[in-house]
Amino acid sequence: MGSNVTVQAYNPSWVQVFERIRDSIIPVLGDILVTVEHVGSTSVPGLAAKPIIDLDAVVYTQSDVQTAIQRLATIGYVHEGDLGITGREAFIPPDGTPCHHLYVCTADNAEYKRHVLFRDYLRSHPQDAKRYGDLKMELAQRFPNNRAAYTNGKNDFVKEILKRAGLE
Repeated sequence: MGSNVTVQAYNPSWVQVFERIRDSIIPVLGDILVTVEHVGSTSVPGLAAKPIIDLDAVVYTQSDVQTAIQRLATIGYVHEGDLGITGREAFIPPDGTPCHHLYVCTADNAEYKRHVLFRDYLRSHPQDAKRYGDLKMELAQRFPNNRAAYTNGKNDFVKEILKRAGLE
């Protein structure tokens, strides 16, 4: 996925890509799976985004997280650890699958709650989603080879939205 930043206009096919990835995970996690949520910018209709699908696979217990790590390995996912977010485990997708980020956590994980709250707020506030998309396009043009600067440029907007949504 590299360090290049490419933001595209919303693509309705992102929903189908999410569904294909989700449908490949469900049979493997089955009995320990609460839900698989499409989060991130590709989950908000009309929002410009990097063409990378973000998925949060929610399991019942912390011990189920360990089981999920083992089971996902059987279909080619490589566990990356928590990447600095305690209680949420990240994975490198199998070769040949659409570009995506998969995370596994329990429903009480703060980052999962933040993802869903942010997504749901933008889904119900299209004006703010448009502002966010415009910001992302501008940042991608300013920082096409600097993902850290792109991400940092979004921080104030994200904090503002989370505060409005009642989180921070």
